[in-house]
Amino acid sequence: MAVGESVSPSDEGAVHTAAGSLPGVPGSTAAGRSPGPSAGQNGAGDRPGRPSPPLLAAAIRPWAGALLAGCAILVAVLGVLFAHQTTADRFDRAVDSPVISGLGGHYGLLLWLAAPGSYLPAAALTVVIVAACLAAGRLNGAVLGAAAVPVTVGLNDGLLKHLFHRTYLGGLSYPSGHTAAVFALAGTVTVLLLIPPRPARGGVWRVLAPVAACVVGVVVAIAVIGLQWHYFTDTVAGAALGIGTVCGLALILDLPVPRRWLAQAGRWRPAARRRP
Repeated sequence: MAVGESVSPSDEGAVHTAAGSLPGVPGSTAAGRSPGPSAGQNGAGDRPGRPSPPLLAAAIRPWAGALLAGCAILVAVLGVLFAHQTTADRFDRAVDSPVISGLGGHYGLLLWLAAPGSYLPAAALTVVIVAACLAAGRLNGAVLGAAAVPVTVGLNDGLLKHLFHRTYLGGLSYPSGHTAAVFALAGTVTVLLLIPPRPARGGVWRVLAPVAACVVGVVVAIAVIGLQWHYFTDTVAGAALGIGTVCGLALILDLPVPRRWLAQAGRWRPAARRRP
């Protein structure tokens, strides 16, 4: 084709075809292939959502189910044994008396030691866990962290205390709500850090954080006994309730349907961030 001649439609198509097959030409593709979608047309945020990794490894789930069953049986058996009691039995008296006599004169200190199981501190710790999970992209962990304490408190205050109606100095005491809340938090931290399905980063911190949370739970249990808010067996049932609730929630969130829902929610979040 000479310079100055007009380009026919057939010649124009040939030019485009030849240019498209040239290596190194920006936007060129092999002959007969259509150019792929741009990053904005089919980016990672527009792909179908994949289920996030489960909270529990497959090998751990049977053990979590067994622990859930054991906690439920323990709470039920102790509840039946101590239902409608208004005083400590011989076993509780043997455990409680040394704690009350040794720490009973430190009321202010005991209040501080029991504080992590109160509503506001437990809510604040819940917010920290949820925020950390969202920052790490673990939406199922955020849901577990957000639900653990409210579900535990709901079962405790809304159902079990009224069902078994055990009292201490006139107040409903079984199970211990403070202990239940703290061990729900401890169980959540353990699931998120210590037994994830994939190796988690953090090294020693990944082990120390769950251990520290369990130690705080024991301290809270001792404090509420010293304050004469609960019997020893109330705190045992509270710990079982918190741990069992976390196990149950983790197993539910690892079911296929909740994982698909969370994957769908995770797909919407990046798309919302890209909007002006």
